Amino acid sequence: MDTRTLAPAMDLAIRNGVTFPHESDEYRSARIALLAEEIELRRHIERVAEMRRALPPGGSVKKHYQFIGEKGPASFEDLFGDKDTLVVYTYMFGPQRERPCPMCTSLLSAWDGEVPDITQRVAFAVTARSPIEKLVTFKKERGWHYLPLYSDTSGEFSHDYHAITPDGGDDAGLHVFTRRDGTIRHFWSGEMGGVTADPGQDPRGAPDLMPLWTIIDCTPEGRSPTWYPKLNY
Repeated sequence: MDTRTLAPAMDLAIRNGVTFPHESDEYRSARIALLAEEIELRRHIERVAEMRRALPPGGSVKKHYQFIGEKGPASFEDLFGDKDTLVVYTYMFGPQRERPCPMCTSLLSAWDGEVPDITQRVAFAVTARSPIEKLVTFKKERGWHYLPLYSDTSGEFSHDYHAITPDGGDDAGLHVFTRRDGTIRHFWSGEMGGVTADPGQDPRGAPDLMPLWTIIDCTPEGRSPTWYPKLNY
């Protein structure tokens, strides 16, 4: 995207012409300024997406990772199905956990209904280190319909792709792999964490993948540093 050919964001914001009943001139002026920033943010998101798509080939996947899925054993290549791109979410639900991570669960609950759409374009899998029986039991409890769950019983994939912390705990992650000309490669993973977090903010990626926060960020209350999703209310 050549930003030199784009109209200035403020010009577009002014030209937009939206107003709402009984708003003040002060409100509209501030909202136009915010709209210009929102337009710039959209453009920045697209620039980042273009940079991501232009990444050179990542590391090849040379290990023969094995999983247990809901239909039995599956190799890493099996997770691709008939697609050439695979998205993997590493779920914080290791064998040491009685219950899974509430934040991961909130995210996956939102994604569950999107899986039929996602898999029109790419393959999708959720891996965790708990036994598949434990994962399926929770899937039924949560009412998930479409999320494809796989147990990484050896923990080898989880270890190699940073889903295990130095103290043996779980870490969440989103990873993208490609299969081109018979070679599977790592394409991209989310890498933002504690080191990359800004003061007063939780470590999160950008764009934020959680619909929960997308909605909360639109409200005057915004995010709370003390509020955390729960498995049950």
